[in-house]
Amino acid sequence: MGKLDGKIALITGSSRGIGSAIARQFAREGARVAVHGRDTGALAGVVADIERVGGRAIGVTADVTRFEQIESVRRDIEQQLGPIEILVANAGKNFVPPGPLEETTEDGWRASIEGNLTATFLTIKSVLPGMKARKSGNIITISSAAARRPHPRSPIAYASAKAGIQMMTQHLAAQVGEFGIRVNCISPETILTERNEQQIPDNVQQQLVGTHPIRRLGTPDDVAQTALFLASDDSSWITGIIVDVAGGAVMG
Repeated sequence: MGKLDGKIALITGSSRGIGSAIARQFAREGARVAVHGRDTGALAGVVADIERVGGRAIGVTADVTRFEQIESVRRDIEQQLGPIEILVANAGKNFVPPGPLEETTEDGWRASIEGNLTATFLTIKSVLPGMKARKSGNIITISSAAARRPHPRSPIAYASAKAGIQMMTQHLAAQVGEFGIRVNCISPETILTERNEQQIPDNVQQQLVGTHPIRRLGTPDDVAQTALFLASDDSSWITGIIVDVAGGAVMG
């Protein structure tokens, strides 16, 4: 018996990377998973992999900065799987390179806020009313160590958006606990996703390893295991927390 048997979960941004690892982990634990992404080929691959080992998954596509598209996806999931009981609002990325604030373009700033903070807000806004009506639900947001560790080379727009996600998580947890809904946030540090393995040179990876008390970089599975704990009844009396999945690079 899996820890999420029969649960219906939506993981946004799950066609690759951290989201893909979470979708696969949840499916292994018995959840029926809606895999979301905009790359239809990658999306189909994750769904096929889950079904190949006996899991249940569907693929859904939406621009998570457009509320009407998220609403359409939610309705599709409800029709095909049932009401969403677990939401992992994972979709987001860094849209601008690190640099001085005054060199950050207005377009880059807006894209970072829209693609991270607003996307998370709109996804929760769509799913939350049903959870409140059923008086049950579990929401997990995804932030970043950049939101908790100031650095002169930090991508400030991205860090600001991710910090906003953390505060939104905690305010929401305070609002919805009485409805039987838990809301927590995972804040990863450098994770060796497929993209990062390709983009970060080996020598830079080794330098980054040295900044972590646990002398390795994180993997998508490290985040997925944390998400599983927060999504399961193992954490039934935990809400409103920020979990640093950071190998000790962020403490306190």
